[in-house]
Amino acid sequence: MRDSVIRKDPQGFAVAPNLPAGDGVRSAFTWEAMRGELEGLPGGGLNIAHEAVDRHARTHPDRVALRFLFAGGGTREITYGELARLTNRFANVLRTLGLAKGDRLFILAGRIPELYIAALGALKAGVVACPLFSAFGPGPVRMRIALGEGRAVLTTEALYRRKIEPNLGALPSLRHVILGGAGGPASVPGTHDLAQLMASASDTFEIVATRPEDPSFLHFTSGTTGTPKAAVHVHAAAITHYATGKYALDLHPDDIFWCTADPGWVTGTSYGIVAPLLHGVTSIVDEADFDAERWYRILAEQAVSVWYTAPTAIRMLMKAGAELAHAHRFPALRFVASVGEPLNPEAVWWGQDVLGMPIHDNWWQTETGGIMIANTPAMDVKPGSMGKPLPGVQAFIVERHADGTVHVIDEPGREGELALRSGWPAMFRGYLNEEERYRKCFVGGWYVSGDLARRDEDGYFWFMGRGDDLIKSSGHLI
Repeated sequence: MRDSVIRKDPQGFAVAPNLPAGDGVRSAFTWEAMRGELEGLPGGGLNIAHEAVDRHARTHPDRVALRFLFAGGGTREITYGELARLTNRFANVLRTLGLAKGDRLFILAGRIPELYIAALGALKAGVVACPLFSAFGPGPVRMRIALGEGRAVLTTEALYRRKIEPNLGALPSLRHVILGGAGGPASVPGTHDLAQLMASASDTFEIVATRPEDPSFLHFTSGTTGTPKAAVHVHAAAITHYATGKYALDLHPDDIFWCTADPGWVTGTSYGIVAPLLHGVTSIVDEADFDAERWYRILAEQAVSVWYTAPTAIRMLMKAGAELAHAHRFPALRFVASVGEPLNPEAVWWGQDVLGMPIHDNWWQTETGGIMIANTPAMDVKPGSMGKPLPGVQAFIVERHADGTVHVIDEPGREGELALRSGWPAMFRGYLNEEERYRKCFVGGWYVSGDLARRDEDGYFWFMGRGDDLIKSSGHLI
């Protein structure tokens, strides 16, 4: 019978963890000190793209920022110096098209360089970046652009023909369609060719003086009703992305990092674009869909050291069999983390047995903007648990009462709603045009997540389910 805990050997780490065992770092942690590790803009400003790109372009311009692996074969590397120039060009493109601070750019594309350049270039221009999952159908694409009052869309010709062009009449706010991607210059009436615009743009740009509370990204979450909610995030989120990249993902300067999430989802933006670049590491971006053999080959050939993926992908790798994994070697791999849904204990143990290390589950939501609870490298792992709150995060199990008050459940093992003390930098600042819906997420200084969980006697949190469909009968939640 397996143990209920996977014990960590304090002497067994290839790299000393950024968050060692013990409470020293946690007790000394402040968000102000973490912001001090970033550079900032003159006058107290803050811009995610400046922190993620430009400050590294000055200190190590030749380091690879993004290494793209294309579905049809071939690679493209973009250094921090080149990324600074390309994002400057795109910021100038947006300015030429008349987009100003606060306008919204939607990006509908696969995991191609243009997506990453556009998102970061938009942030430099003070424009809000809104990546969309390229597999969405025409209806969900139309609904999100309409709700977000998108002023411009960057996409490929194929996606434009299938998913945007049929909806143009229902998108009154849309002024510009920019077509990029492979296939040569676009010649679609009423659209702009990205390659031509970039070729004529300057590669110098003075970043718009964004403040920490200025909007940066707009992320859509459907909840249980299926109606999209547009969560507004701000440039201050960079502080949380930096902290969680440091403590939850344990990023070090020489790491090769691979986040398998698509930027159309918040994980693929926060941890597929922003967090690794904030730490100046090299990120792997794979354009292709899931393929077990390809993924193992990427881990081996790209010398991935930190890997962030999803439970569904882990279970598909398990189904492919241990023999396939054992046909490859991953000597550089030192940390694997997972998010997106609860990770079953069998998957955690599979990592230990097959990869030589457990899969480290963590928890957060689109609304939290960043990882809140995690199994960190130095922690003993309880398979099935999502871990402990990260430094700066105050998480509790609570019970909501009919009078609108919240009561903290101190008793270990009792189920309730997972709630966070509000105020961390990546906390969403609103649902676009839905003030009342936003206010309902907060009760007396708490962000109440809607997730049901319990906390055990050692402080580990365990996900139990969603609380959206609860009814109350005779004082009991059902």
